[in-house]
Amino acid sequence: MQFVFAGHTLDADRRELRRGRDTIAVEPQFFEVLVYLVENRARLVSKDDLIAAVWRNRIVSDSTLTSRISAARKALGDSGEEQKPIRTVPRKELRFVGDVHMPSSAEQPVHRAAAGDENSEPRAALPLPDRPAIAVLPFINISG
Repeated sequence: MQFVFAGHTLDADRRELRRGRDTIAVEPQFFEVLVYLVENRARLVSKDDLIAAVWRNRIVSDSTLTSRISAARKALGDSGEEQKPIRTVPRKELRFVGDVHMPSSAEQPVHRAAAGDENSEPRAALPLPDRPAIAVLPFINISG
């Protein structure tokens, strides 16, 4: 699902944030915060709502939450003073106030598996696990 607002495209399926054609590098938690705010733009979102949705009710400090909101504002070109895309409401509630357009599937670009490979099929994003996971990779012994 894509959300288009203020020159940005937030692609929840591909986990990408783009400004025009440029992809903006984002951390996973920052991305989840932004997606949650955009999806719930019709209502005020409390700190507890964000913690439940993004951190799955784990204990999170106020500074961690504040830093993710600041990162979202910075990525969207807001210093926090204007509060155009993300508005802070007294008592630590937030609301996404940007005008959001959701292009129909006919308008959405098709992403190819490899650049320049016109015959390849679009690749579906892998589903994210519901719980933390650990990958174990082999080490190469480069010592003598």
